[in-house]
Amino acid sequence: MTKLNKLFTPKQIEVLQQELLNPKWKLMVNYGAVRAGKTYVDNFVFLFELRHAAMVAQNKDMAHPLYILAGVSSKSIYNNVLTEIANTFGLEFKFDKHNSFQVKFNGLPPVTVVQAFTGSIAGLGAVRGMTSTGAYVNEASLANEEVFTEIRQRCSVEGARVVCDTNPDVPNHWLKTKYIDNPNDSDTIISNHFVLDDNTRLDPDYVTSLKETTPTGMFYDRSILGLWVSGEGVVYRDFDERKMVVPSQDIPDRLTIICGVDWGYEHAGSVVVMGFDRDGNWYLLEEHTKQYEEIDYWVRIAKSIQERYGHNVPFYADSARPEHVARFKREKINCNYGYKSVLTGIEHVAKLMKQGAFFVSREGIKGQQFLDEIYQYVWNETTGEPVKESDHTMDAMRYAIATYQFMQERQQPHNRREQAQVLKNLGLA
Repeated sequence: MTKLNKLFTPKQIEVLQQELLNPKWKLMVNYGAVRAGKTYVDNFVFLFELRHAAMVAQNKDMAHPLYILAGVSSKSIYNNVLTEIANTFGLEFKFDKHNSFQVKFNGLPPVTVVQAFTGSIAGLGAVRGMTSTGAYVNEASLANEEVFTEIRQRCSVEGARVVCDTNPDVPNHWLKTKYIDNPNDSDTIISNHFVLDDNTRLDPDYVTSLKETTPTGMFYDRSILGLWVSGEGVVYRDFDERKMVVPSQDIPDRLTIICGVDWGYEHAGSVVVMGFDRDGNWYLLEEHTKQYEEIDYWVRIAKSIQERYGHNVPFYADSARPEHVARFKREKINCNYGYKSVLTGIEHVAKLMKQGAFFVSREGIKGQQFLDEIYQYVWNETTGEPVKESDHTMDAMRYAIATYQFMQERQQPHNRREQAQVLKNLGLA
C-alpha cells in the first residue's frame, strides 16, 4: 500500500481496488471534475482491463481475442488515450491497415485492440457483428447512445467488461439516468465520482486559483464539483452593470483590437469591437446590431471600423455564412471564421467577468442592445446550452474573445510528466 500511495491519490486507489478486487462488475463509469485525476488512473484501468481480456481469452481457448477502444473520433482517441498512455508508460503502438494494434502479455494470448468511433451512428459499422472480450469508451457522454449500447452488447464473452469515463453533462443525459444513477440497483454497475479536491497531488495554489477563476453556476458545478447540472437562469451571472459599464474616458488608449461578427437578416446581425490591455482586461468598445440588413451594410460597418482602428484589425465571424466571410475578404477586410464551441466560448467570457476583467463602454453600446441581451441570455434547461434568442451581440462578443483565447492556448507548450517505470514499480511488468 505504501508503494501505491506514492503513485496514486486515495480516490485513484479506490478505483483500482474496485477494478481489481470486485469480481461482479460489468460496467465501470469514472466521471467528474476536470483535473481530478481521472485520466491518470484510467490509463492503468485500461491496461489492467487489456490483461483481464487476455486472461478471459485464455480461459475460453481464444487465440485471437478482440477488445474495443472507443471514442468520439480517431483524433480524440489518439489525444485522450493513446498519447497519454505513451507518455506515462513509454509504450509504442504499431497499427495495422485497419488502425488496430496488438497488446501482448507474457504467457497470454495477444489482444487485438479495435478502434470504434462513437460520435455518430456510423460508428456501428466498426463493431457490429464482432465478439469482444471488453471495451474502453472515452468521453462516453459524447457518444451516440445506440453506438454505446451496441458496444456493450458486443462484449458478450463471459467475463468481458466495459469501462468508460466522462465529464458531466446535463442531468437528464442517458448515461447518467440509465447507468450512473443505476435505477435498477444492479450490482454489476459501479461508478466513481471525482471532484477537483480528490486530486491531492495538485499544487494548492493552482487549485485555489482554478476555483476562484471558474465562472459561478453550471461551470463551477461541473468543472470543480463534477456534478451533472444544467444552467439555471442567466448565463453571465457575474456581470455587474454598476462596475462593468464605464465611461469611455476610463478605458485605456493603448489596446489590441479584435472584432466579432454574428451574421443575421430576419434575426438581427451584430458586429462588436473588443479591445484588451496588457493586464488582460477586456473592453467592449462598440456594438453595431441591426435587423434586415444585407451584406453591403455590414461591409460599410467593417470599413468604418477599419478607418478608426486600422486596416489589419481582425474580424472573427460565424461560419454559418461562408459567402459573407468571402465577401469581407474580397473587400480587403481581415475576416476569418470564429471559434464555434459555445460552452467553451461562454466559459472564456464568463471567466473574465468573474475576475473583474471585463468592461463595457457606456457610449459604445448604442440603443441598449447589449444590456437587453445580457439579461435575457439564459440557459435552456433541456439542452444545457443558451436559449437561441436575444443572443446576437452575445454571439459576436463570444467569437471575438474565445477565438483569440483559443489561438493563444494553442501556442502554449504542453509538457507531460513521463513515468516510464510505473508498471515495473507496481510489479506488473
